[in-house]
This record gives sequence, structure tokens and C-alpha cells, in this order.
Amino acid sequence: MSKLQHFSMSIDEDQVAVISLNVPEESMNVLSGQTMDEIEIILNQIESNRELKGVVLTSGKADSFIAGADINMISACKTIDETEDLARRGQAIFARVEKSQVPFAAAIHGVCLGGGLEFSLACHYRVASDDEKTQLGLPEVKLGLLPGSGGTQRLPRLVGIQNALDMMLTGKQVRAKKALKMGLVDDVVPNSILLDVAKKRVMAGKPAATKAKLNLVGKALETNSFGRGVLFDQALKAVEKKTLGNYPAPARIIEAVRVGIENGIVQGYQTEARGFAELCQTPQSFQLRHLFLTTTEQKKQFKANAVKARSCEKIGVLGGGLMGGGIAYVSAVKAGFPVRIKDIREEGIQHALKYSYDLLSQKVKRRFITAAQMQQDLNKLTGSVDWSGFKNRDIVVEAVFEDLALKQQMVEAVENNCHENTIFASNTSSLPIAQIAQKAQRPENVVGLHYFSPVDKMPLVEIIPHEKTSEETITSVIEFARKQGKTPIVVKDGAGFYVNRILALYINEAAQILLEGEPVDVIDRALVKFGFPVGPLKLLDEVGIDVGTKIIPILTENLGERFKAPKAFQRILEDGRKGKKNRKGFYNYQKSNPLKKLLRKESIIDESIYDLLAIDAAQSLNQEEIVERCMIQMLNEAARCLEEGIIASPQDGDIGAIFGIGFPPFLGGPFRYMDSYGIENLVERLQSYQLRFGGRFEPAQILLDYEAQGKSFYSDHA
Repeated sequence: MSKLQHFSMSIDEDQVAVISLNVPEESMNVLSGQTMDEIEIILNQIESNRELKGVVLTSGKADSFIAGADINMISACKTIDETEDLARRGQAIFARVEKSQVPFAAAIHGVCLGGGLEFSLACHYRVASDDEKTQLGLPEVKLGLLPGSGGTQRLPRLVGIQNALDMMLTGKQVRAKKALKMGLVDDVVPNSILLDVAKKRVMAGKPAATKAKLNLVGKALETNSFGRGVLFDQALKAVEKKTLGNYPAPARIIEAVRVGIENGIVQGYQTEARGFAELCQTPQSFQLRHLFLTTTEQKKQFKANAVKARSCEKIGVLGGGLMGGGIAYVSAVKAGFPVRIKDIREEGIQHALKYSYDLLSQKVKRRFITAAQMQQDLNKLTGSVDWSGFKNRDIVVEAVFEDLALKQQMVEAVENNCHENTIFASNTSSLPIAQIAQKAQRPENVVGLHYFSPVDKMPLVEIIPHEKTSEETITSVIEFARKQGKTPIVVKDGAGFYVNRILALYINEAAQILLEGEPVDVIDRALVKFGFPVGPLKLLDEVGIDVGTKIIPILTENLGERFKAPKAFQRILEDGRKGKKNRKGFYNYQKSNPLKKLLRKESIIDESIYDLLAIDAAQSLNQEEIVERCMIQMLNEAARCLEEGIIASPQDGDIGAIFGIGFPPFLGGPFRYMDSYGIENLVERLQSYQLRFGGRFEPAQILLDYEAQGKSFYSDHA
């Protein structure tokens, strides 16, 4: 027993062994090489103990079961064969659990993901706590991988092919009640009796073999080879349409499940192990794993610094518009804090409250929450047209119009109506924070907190201190944003900050290409095929053309002519085109015949945009040039931001672009992409376009320096 450092084992008077996993110096349990070694030691002991009646697997962590496998262990494998051996070892160990004469039960409380769920699937019983923190999933697809320790084989047999594919292809997590309904767990009980119920299960002996619970459609498709063929073919088509060939993992997941179901579990395991190994060596998985490790490391650093943070648990929001409503929602619902909304009009407050009401109503409809839980969340939101209720606010987030004088007035009003330590956080998207804080009595409490729209969905926030912002304020706002479920990056004060700077040039270039006569849908399709969730012109419609272009004069004034938007764009604004919000933009949002809407596969261009811009639209450029011109503008500006210290590191630049504007995650972010593209290559392409189009393509000095020195942004680039 002295060999065990990650596990402890005790045997009670009923001869039930309770095995508890508690990986030292980690906030969550992960399965590492050492953990797997210790599982084998424990299995040897269990197999040699003839007295045992059962085994219960539990966690020594307060609020998590097993979060998955150690990513560093996977990344340490340098060859396909080495990675395949790792997968086969996991399969073999969990097969020993499944074949054990002594019944195993997993007592699951908290997150049970990846290898943790695969371990549980090998157990004969799974009992879950009814706690909200208990969530089960196989998120390997998000790392460009497939479940490699038997998950692709056990899960479909337990919950049915459709349910299993849905979980594995999306990486989504299911709560305990949904897991029970699916047949993923055998029982859901309060955490206080979780261990007792799990013990009773194993003492009853091994369960009889059962089939997956299938609805009528499931029975029609999954119980015969023809139906399964249709199911797998449709799943593959859906995956190809969604991934556009950028992500290889989903197709390999479907293949592993298909082989296991049609050819038997032995071949299924072989296909799974080989698929895991080959995916692990792909550039997509390399970048996705590094993104995961980077964000995990960032969270650890923020957590370590959180001890210096002031408590921000009473929230004020100024402005009841779309952003104000979104900020109030994530503060009340995600963070669980009481929120006071102020607007100059009652209608503004009602609008902000409706934002939360609508989102919560959808959750009730989908049975994610109960009506009582919805009411509890709504009770955290109050509003007023005066400053009543603001005296004790720890932080006030301002989301008023993008007007410097108005924002300075808000600073003064907060200082006069709140306490001396209240933090003033401005949700400006472009105005320098130093200017907003210029007349402040307590400038150390003023900071930028830039959210992205829609606030409830977009994970990034930029935190922007000015020269006088205190460290305590910065740390407090970081912790506040994390409690809202956000991924924060700290950026230097300056026009446009980081994300809007790199986005502006990307969209400007798309506009230039449009004015050269390239059709709207051709431009957008090229960038979507490259990996962006939406194309640049569709994005402008979504954000609002008026909002998206408002920042351009500020960027041009502060950063130079390269940010100047094409003159023809003024015609779009003069024509009253604001995009989706007023049903008038690059795309047609007018209400149409419901049947036509059903038959239409993609958004329809508003053809009148071409007459307005006096262009004769016809495709002349190849997709590669469209993508390259837009992309290298973004990359060049990202490099400039690093050079100017707007971002502190390439890691922050990559996190900001991926979580703020949907930069393709499988490319790792702008800086990792520049490394894989090649700095020398990038400089050559920029200079080539500079000769054709002028100064807007002039390479950043840092790129010229890196090219001359043979440097890259990361030492471990693929």
C-alpha cells in the first residue's frame, strides 16, 4: 500500500473496498501515467482478495470526480505507435475492471469527463449525485481526439448509438438527471448518501446484461444493419458539413463506433486505439491541446493571484441596452450576485430585465432549470432610474453610449453615489481608459472591462488598466470576470485595445475585396471554409454595421491611415443599413414565405447592396487569395500589438483572438498560426501585397526582426 500516492483503499466490515482517488497538488483528479500504474496495483490486490464483495470508486476531491486524462502525458508521445500503446494500455486496464468477478461501482460527484467517464463506463454500476456540479461527458473531440480507452465502444452499447454520437461529436456534458434518463447512470441520489447507495449496488452482485433504452426512432435505426447504415451515413454528412474538413476527429469517432457495432468490439478497440494515435499526431490536435494547456495555466495563475482581490459581490450596471442587459445576466445568473441596473428611462430597465427573462425562459422550456430556479435568478435583478441602491455596490459596470464626456460623467456620478472603494469598470470598445479616468477623484478604481456581444455567449473579456489603475483593482476585476464564466486577458490601454484592432483590419480588407467586385457570399464562404464561424461581412451584419464601423475613425485618428475604411462604406450607413437588427445589411433579413425559408439552405444576399456600391459583382479571385489578404492583415496587426505591448504575450494574443472573434481554434491562434505559416513566408506575402495595394500591407517591424533573426513566437511550434 506504500506505493500508492494517488489512491487510498479501505475495506469495510461488509467486505466492500472503497477506492478514493486524490491526485496530490491538483485541484481536480486527472489520470496520469502514475495513476494508471497505481490502478494496476489496486487491481492486482482486488483480484487476489477472495473475500471482497464489491469495490466502490470515489473521489477525494470536494467537488470533482475525475476530469480526464493528463494532456501532458498524451503530448509526451512522439510517435503514432507510442500513442497507440498508450491507448491500448488504457483499454486493457479498464477491460480488467469490466471483467472483474467483483462488481465495481463509480460513485460520481462533480465533473466526470474523458478518461474519468471511460473508467466509470468500465464499472458495473454508476451512481451520480444530484448536485449541479455533477456533469458527465467525453470532450476529447475538443482536443482534436477521440475517446481512446474504450469510450467509443462502451458508450453506444450503454446509451444507444445516437445518444453516444451526440455526446462524443459535440463534447457536451450532461447533468445527472439527463444521464439517468439516457441510461448512462443507474441512480441519482443526494451526495450525502452517494457512497451508501453505491455500496448497496455492489453488494447486490453484478447486474444482468441490459440493452440500451431506445425510443421508436432509435429502435427503427439502431436494431438493424440498414437503419444503422443510414444513421452513420447521415452523421458523417452532418459532420462534413459542419467541419468543412478542418477537424478530422469527428469522422474518426464515427468510424470507431461503426466498426465496433458492425464488426465486433475487438476490431472496435483496434480502430479506436489507432484513430486516437493518428489524431494525436495531427496539427489540429497539437494546436487544440496547446490552447487547452494555455488556458488552464492562465486559470491557475489567476487563481493564485485571487487572494489579492477585493470582494465584488454587489454589482451595479449602468445602461439597459443590449450590452447592459447581457452584463446584468452573466452577473446575476452565472456569477449568482445581486445586480442593480440603472437607466435614465424605465423602458431601459425593462429591456435589461427582459434580456434575462427571455434567456431563462428558454432554459425552463428545455428543462435545463425549473421555473422556481428561474424566479430565484430573476429576483437577483432590480433596477431604478436614480442612484438608490448603489451606495454599497462593490463594482459598477458602465455600458452607456460610446461618448467620452458621458462616460466621464458616469465616473463622477459613481464616485459621488457609491462608496470610496467601488470599482468603476467601463465597457468601452474603443475609448482609451486613461481619458475616461481623466477627471476621476479615485483613478485607481477605474478600469476597462470590455465584453463582446452577445455577452451571454462570447467567452472573452478584455481587462484594460490605465497607468493609475491599482493592482488590487485589476486582480479584483479579473476574479469578477472569471465568476461570470468569462476568459479574461489583460491588455494595455490604447485605441481599440487588442481584439477590435485586429478585427478592424480583417473586416476592412473584406470590404476592399467586395469593392473590387467579389460577391458577398464568396468572401464569407472563403473565410468560413478557412475555419471562422461566420464570414467577415456576415459578422458585420450580426454586430451591427453602425456599431462595427463606429470605432474606425477612432482607430484611424490614433493609429494611422491603414485603419481607414473604404469611402464607399459611408453609402451603406447613409442608406440606413445597420445589419440584422434593422433587417437591412449585406444579407436579406426581410420576412419571407415560411416554405421558402425552410427550403433555403443558406442566407440570401441583399442584391441591392451591389447597386448601392456601384459594383458589378462576379467572382474573379480564388478563395486562397481572399483568405490570405484578410488573414495577413489580422496577423500583421496582432504582431504590432505584441510589439507595442498592447498584449503581454503571444499566449494572450491567441486566447483573445480565439475566444473574442472566433479565430479558428484548430490553428492555435494568430501567433501559433504565424509560426506554422512561417514568419519569412508571412513577410514575403505582406511585401508582395504592399507592392500591389500600398501601405496598409506594410509588415510590422517585429516581423521583419523575427525574419532576420530566424525567430518564432513559440519555441515548440508544430
